[in-house]
Amino acid sequence: MNGEPSPGERPEEKATGDKLTLNVSGGTMQEMTGRYGQRTIEFATPRAKLIEALGAAIRGDLQGYPLATAAFEALIRDSEALASWDMSNYVTMRKLGYNDHGRVHAYVTGAASLAILELLLEGGVRPDLIESGIGDVQDVFLVVLVSTMLHDIGNQIHRAGHEQHGVHLARPIVDRLLEPLYPDVFKRTKIRAFILHGVNCHDLNPPPLTVEGGIVAVADGTDITKGRGRKAFAMGSVDIHSISALAVDQVVITRGDSKPVLIDVTMNNSGGIFQVEEVLAPKVIRTPLSRFVELRARTRPQGDEQIVRSVRLDGDHFVMNLEGGEKASVEVNDSQKRLRQAVAGSLDPHEGGK
Repeated sequence: MNGEPSPGERPEEKATGDKLTLNVSGGTMQEMTGRYGQRTIEFATPRAKLIEALGAAIRGDLQGYPLATAAFEALIRDSEALASWDMSNYVTMRKLGYNDHGRVHAYVTGAASLAILELLLEGGVRPDLIESGIGDVQDVFLVVLVSTMLHDIGNQIHRAGHEQHGVHLARPIVDRLLEPLYPDVFKRTKIRAFILHGVNCHDLNPPPLTVEGGIVAVADGTDITKGRGRKAFAMGSVDIHSISALAVDQVVITRGDSKPVLIDVTMNNSGGIFQVEEVLAPKVIRTPLSRFVELRARTRPQGDEQIVRSVRLDGDHFVMNLEGGEKASVEVNDSQKRLRQAVAGSLDPHEGGK
């Protein structure tokens, strides 16, 4: 593709517009313009076609990055990775009644992570691999994509502790991917550390410390549309997770007004705010990406009775525009933060409020 950055260079800003749109409001899949244009992925398509479309989006974003491209092509053909995605989905969906955590989720979040990464680079953000001098932009693309696509494979053992299980299960896969790409064991070990950090920290337990790890967590949080929740609901899992997921029509990752990244969520019902508050917002607030990401959610005008017209994230509070024109500000309901405080309080009553 003409004008692609050479290895090691930061990509220049080529065009404005959305980086990635995850849409379930229509039924026609569209693969939009080139690498720096918009990509729309429709969830109302067969699973195989959805994976094909997401794979094409990922390959488009990886043009000019041969290391990351080679890792991606090897990963999606790796028998251990394929089996891990399938078994993770079996445990989470069939046994627990949760939303998709398998191959489609890996592709969706992989595409989202690259969209976020591109916007951060265009906004002048330096990922930790570059800031530390360990690697360049080639390595960053590889680390972000591989860690994102493998982040949930620990679910095949159990949902409880799946982050740490994932680190152990990902290591042989990562070693197999990296060995032919990084002949220098010293650098290869450092690259692997960044990937395993992303896997370990994607669910904020513990929170990520690197920009790359933050991208993995936030990309994971963007997969909240009803395209992901529909199957769990159809299988009989009727709870706040599946119902609220059915209320989210669209997630758009685009350039922000005041920050490099804007995540814009469109809901058909205000019940979708649970997904935004419980799943996505903490992953923005509690990662190194908090300074670089705007988050906004709104209901469609033709949706349910308009109690909340729109919501935006301001620090660790939601600022809501109510139907009557009033504004309200409430702290994000971060369940993991409450759990940490409760544990700390049980150990030391003086520490519980920190």
